[in-house]
Amino acid sequence: MSMRKKIQKKFKTRGYSLKIDALNSILAFADQFPGDDEGEAIDLLLDHLQMENLNSSVVDAESVQGVINLLLGANDAAEEPTSNASSLAFIDAFLVPKYRYDSVKKQFIEHTSSLPVHGEASSKTQVYRERFMLLLQRVSRAELFSMPAFDAEKSQFDNSEISPIQSLVVQIGRKWVMGVISQLEDGHFYLEDLSASVEIDFQHKITTGFFTENTIILAEGEMQNGIFQVITCGFPPLEDRDKTLNTHSGYDFFGNGMLTKEDRIRLADLERQAVNETFVILSDIWLDDEEVLGKLEKVLDGFESVEVVPSLFVFMGNFSSHPCNLSFGSYPRLRKQFGKLGRMIGNHPRLKESSRFLFIPGPDDAGPSTVLPRCGLPNSLTEELRDVIPNAIFSSNPCRVKFYNQEIVFFRKDLLYQMRRSCLIPPSAEETDDPFQHLVYTITHQSHLCPLPLMVQPIIWNYDHSLRLYPTPHTIILGDKSEQKVCKFGGTTCFNPGSFSTDSTFVAYRPSTQEVELSGL
Repeated sequence: MSMRKKIQKKFKTRGYSLKIDALNSILAFADQFPGDDEGEAIDLLLDHLQMENLNSSVVDAESVQGVINLLLGANDAAEEPTSNASSLAFIDAFLVPKYRYDSVKKQFIEHTSSLPVHGEASSKTQVYRERFMLLLQRVSRAELFSMPAFDAEKSQFDNSEISPIQSLVVQIGRKWVMGVISQLEDGHFYLEDLSASVEIDFQHKITTGFFTENTIILAEGEMQNGIFQVITCGFPPLEDRDKTLNTHSGYDFFGNGMLTKEDRIRLADLERQAVNETFVILSDIWLDDEEVLGKLEKVLDGFESVEVVPSLFVFMGNFSSHPCNLSFGSYPRLRKQFGKLGRMIGNHPRLKESSRFLFIPGPDDAGPSTVLPRCGLPNSLTEELRDVIPNAIFSSNPCRVKFYNQEIVFFRKDLLYQMRRSCLIPPSAEETDDPFQHLVYTITHQSHLCPLPLMVQPIIWNYDHSLRLYPTPHTIILGDKSEQKVCKFGGTTCFNPGSFSTDSTFVAYRPSTQEVELSGL
C-alpha cells in the first residue's frame, strides 16, 4: 500500500477527510521518518490533531501544519512528548454522537441525520424508550438476570428472569419486572415497560439511591388485587466499564473519535507519565461580587507561584449572584466583569501562557432557556475576556473532556436538592446515610446525569443522549451549591467542588492518579 493511501485510510478510520494540500503536508512530514513502516509518526500526528478539537471533519493544511510544527519542534528539542494543550480534548454536548439500541439486531445504531432542537411529539416518547432499552440490554448481561443457555436446572434456582409487565396478568407467584416509575393518576404510581403498565405499591425494602418519577427500577414482587406488591426493588445493576467497552467495541459513545488499540496503549503511557498535571475546578463564581473576585485572585496568585502550574482551570457558573432572567438588567455590567476576569488572569503570565481555561454555564446564567443541555455562554458577554485570553473555551453544560484515555464529565446543576425534593420515598440508610453517595449511586446506575421528571427539569428531547453516562466515565464532576464531597464508586471518581462564592471551596484534581484534593480559602 502506498504511503498516500495509508495516510488516507488512517484519517478515514478516525472520521476525517483530507484536503489535497493537507495530504501533501502530511506526506512531507512522513518523508522525514523513512524507517517508519508502521506509520507511528502519522498516528502521533492524528492523536494531537484529535486533541485540537477541530470544528470540522474536513482537515485543511493550516490545521495540519500547526500540529506538524509542534511535533517537529518537540522532536528537535528532545523533550518528553507531553503537552498541556494536546493532552486535552473538549466535547460540546451538542456534538456528542447519538446511538439507539436495536433489540432485534442486538447492536447500537448511530443516528446520522440532523437533530433539530425542537423535536416532534414522538421524540419525547423516544426519550423514555431509549433510556429503557439502554439499561435493559445492560441488565441482560448481569449474572443474576442472564439465563444460561443449556443448564435449565441452574437457570431455575440460581438465576432470575425479567418478566414483561404484560405477562403479570396470567402469571402467578413472585416475579422480577423492570420499568419506569410514572404517575398516571394522582397519588397512584405505576411501573411501565414497553408492553404495559401496572400499579405498584413499593413501600417496602429498597436499595441505595433516590427513587423519583422517571427512574428505571428492577422490582421483585407479586400481583395482589390488581396491584404489584413490591417485596424488594432497586436500580439496574451497574456494569464494569471494561466489560461494556469489550461488549460494544467500535462505538464512539463519548464523542472524541475512535482509537486503535496501539493508540490507546500509547496514550495510556503518556497519561501515566503526566503525574504533575492538575485541574483546578471552581463552581459558583459571582463576578458581580467584589469579595468573590478578591478570593479568586488569591487562588490565581497561589497557583501562579507553584512549580508546575495547573494545565486546566474549570470555571463553572453561576457567574452572577442574581439569575439572568427577563428581569435581569445588568448585562453590560456583567460583560465588563468578564473583561475584568480576563485581565485578572492576564496579570498571571505563567497561568496565561501554560494553562487552559474552561467556562461552563450554570443553571441561572444567560442563555436561551433553563432546558438541558445548555449551550455555552453567549459571545456578547465574553468578548472582552476572549480578547485577553484567546485560549479560553466556552463550552456547553454538561461538557465532556478527554484527558489522554480518561473520560471526564462536568455538569453544573444543583442536582442534590432537586433529587431529594422529588423523592417518592425516603432513601434507604442501610448502606449509607450520605445524600451525595445516594446521588452518585442514582446517576451511575441510571446511566444518566439528570434522571428527574421532565416537568421538574426540561431536557431537549433530541439531545437527551448527551446526558448519558454510558459507558460509565472515569470521573464525574457535579458542580452543586451543597457542601463539597468526594465519592469513589465502581471505578468512578465523583466529586462536588462546592460553592466558591458562599463557602470559598474548590478542588484540585490530578487526573493521572484520580486524586482529589478538597481545598478552600
